[in-house]
Amino acid sequence: MLKITTPSRLHITLIDMNASIGRVDGSIGLTLNEPVINISARKSDIVEIIGKIEHSERLSNSIKALLPDGKGIRISIEKDYPSHIGLGSGTQAALAAGTAVNELYDLGLSIYEIAVKAGRGGTSGIGVAAFEKGGFILDGGHDFRKKKAVLPSAASRLPPAPVLVRRDFPGWDIVVAVPEQKGASQANEVNIFQEVCPVPLYEVEKLSHIILMQLLPALSEEDIITFGKSINAIQELGFKKREVELQPVSKKLMEVLRDGGAHGAGMSSFGPTVYAFGEDADDLKKIAEDFLGKGQVFITKARNTGARIENNGISRM
Repeated sequence: MLKITTPSRLHITLIDMNASIGRVDGSIGLTLNEPVINISARKSDIVEIIGKIEHSERLSNSIKALLPDGKGIRISIEKDYPSHIGLGSGTQAALAAGTAVNELYDLGLSIYEIAVKAGRGGTSGIGVAAFEKGGFILDGGHDFRKKKAVLPSAASRLPPAPVLVRRDFPGWDIVVAVPEQKGASQANEVNIFQEVCPVPLYEVEKLSHIILMQLLPALSEEDIITFGKSINAIQELGFKKREVELQPVSKKLMEVLRDGGAHGAGMSSFGPTVYAFGEDADDLKKIAEDFLGKGQVFITKARNTGARIENNGISRM
C-alpha cells in the first residue's frame, strides 16, 4: 500500500504583478507542518476515489493527466483540509494523486514534471516547491513574453516558476487562524487579477526592497522581530494589499493580533487564513479565538521537508 502525506503552505505574497521589466508573478511562501492531506493508493482495474468530494475533482484531473492507458488506481482520502482558505490544498491534492500514479506505475517523473502534467504552478511555484522540499521558498516568476497575461494559477498552463531561494525556516511557533469564509477562486479569481493588475510599479519596487533587504536578512539571522515587521509591511503593498482588502474580517484580525503582541501578522494567498509570529503563541491563539468566535485556530511550525511517501513500509521525503 502506498501512502502520501502532503504539507500545506502559507502564500505570503506575489511580488511583481506589473511585468514592466519582462517577468511577472514571483512569490514567497512557507511550508507548514499542519494541516496535511493524507491519501493511500493502490493499483486497480478502474479509477476510484474514496473520500471527500471537495478534493475528488482535483485528484481525478491529475490522475487522468498521468495514468497510462488501460490502467486504474484506487485512492482513499484519509485526511484533508478545506479548499479556498489560503493553505494550498488544490496543488497538494493534485500532486499527491499524480505522485501516487508515478510511484505505482514506475513512470520515473520528477515532481516538476508531475506538476506540469497536472497543470499546477502556472502563477506561483510555492505549492509545488513545498510538496517537493518544504521550507521557505522564493520563486522567480515567469517570462511575460510566454505568459502574455496576468492570470492566477488555475487559469495558466505555464510550468512552475524557478525556485531562486529555498532554505530551512526557524523553529518559531506560527499561529494560524481560519475564519469561516472562503477566498477567491476560479472565475472570480481571474476577474480580480484583471481588475487590479498591473499593480503600480512603485509598489512592486518597494515590496522587492522589503523582501531583499529586510525579510531575507531577518530570516538568515533568525530575527523574528524584523521578520515580523516585513510581514506587516507586505500586507500594505502590491497585489497582497488588494487581496487583503477583499477580506475585512481577516484584515481586522491581523490588526487585533498585532495589538495583542504579534511581531507580524499576514494573510495567506486570497485568505481568509491569517498567520502570526510572536513570543507567546498561546496568548495569540486565544486572542484569535476570542475575536473569531467561530472558525479554526491552531499553532504549528514550518515544515522543512516536503511530502512524505511511504511505499510498503519504506518511508522517504
